[in-house]
Amino acid sequence: MTIDDVLLRRARDADARAAADVWLRSYAAALPTVRCAHDEADVRDWFKRVLVPQYETWVAVRRNSVVGLLVLNGGELKQLYLEPEWRGRDLGDRFMALAKQQQPNGLSLWTFQINGPARRFYERHGFVEAECTDGQRNDEREPDVRYVWQPQS
Repeated sequence: MTIDDVLLRRARDADARAAADVWLRSYAAALPTVRCAHDEADVRDWFKRVLVPQYETWVAVRRNSVVGLLVLNGGELKQLYLEPEWRGRDLGDRFMALAKQQQPNGLSLWTFQINGPARRFYERHGFVEAECTDGQRNDEREPDVRYVWQPQS
């Protein structure tokens, strides 16, 4: 598995199921103690009806298999998930460079406070903590943190 074999491209309707499956596996691996607020069918439906057709959704594809996804909604990075075996292989870095290229005026995102690896990843990419909450505004009711990235002027 090399990063050179991976193509980043806009998601197509046909990618929704595979992208949802990556999301489900990645969520389970990265957040084993966080209750997933939606069942697998709801997650797949959300990808099919909302994320792929209505948002700027990108997929990482290797040998016709989706191995990662990035979802942008204007200046908000909504989702960044990788197949667990692709973590630490620079694929996240490629997605982050793409997100900054697509939104050069800045980005914001939310992640769970308990997700230390994600927090370190975002901080390494220049995001700074802007707000912490008790989680009452997210479906999981898990304390979260909002990060903001502004380009250097």
